[in-house]
Amino acid sequence: MRAIILAAGSGLRLGEFTQDIPKTLVDVNGESILERQISLLKEYGINEIFVVTGYKREKHVLKNIEYIFNARYSETEQLTSMMVARGKIFGDVLIIFGDIIFDSDILQQVLASNDDITIPIDLDWKKSYEEEPNKPADIFWLNRKEIGKISAKEISLESKNEVGEFLGIIKLSAAGSKILVKKYEELEKSHTGKFHDADSLEKAKLVDILQELIDSKVKISPLTISGKWCEIDTPKDLERARKKFL
Repeated sequence: MRAIILAAGSGLRLGEFTQDIPKTLVDVNGESILERQISLLKEYGINEIFVVTGYKREKHVLKNIEYIFNARYSETEQLTSMMVARGKIFGDVLIIFGDIIFDSDILQQVLASNDDITIPIDLDWKKSYEEEPNKPADIFWLNRKEIGKISAKEISLESKNEVGEFLGIIKLSAAGSKILVKKYEELEKSHTGKFHDADSLEKAKLVDILQELIDSKVKISPLTISGKWCEIDTPKDLERARKKFL
């Protein structure tokens, strides 16, 4: 098992906290987001860790980590950053956003999945958006426990659909890794124009390629999790994280 952490973004919505450092290096009670992720991964024997960097990459100085630079980080999005590391996407792999903190309960649940493409989601997502109801979120609509639709648009707290929020983690088996890379390389050769919620393939997020896989009848397995986690995208998120992860 290896892990690829996507940490190329500039984190503009965090304002002063990311003026001089990448978002994944923001401090949460004495440890950066990235240090917390790496420590937890290593507790579970995941020592092969790759971090895709971009904004202020020179600030990344942790040892025993392989850094992969997305030279076009300012003009691309999550999917491109992930595929900069495509040479590492084989066998069992975790893809992790660089701006999330999660506890061991969640990691245990994810690692226990035997499906080819597993997506942990949180059904108890609404309370996180009560203070910032217009903040964009990656939301999955569920139909009979299968993912039907994914949206990276702004959400409604009044939604009556069974929906869950994407944590920003993907677990791939060896077969799942092949499926994902193959689909991307097919698109890379032929796709032009708008790509799902994105203006182009280069501007696509991970939810866009997941939607493409679903539309292509590839099974994506939702994993409803219980545990403590937090995305850190705004100063209010950072405040919540510092209260939640002491």
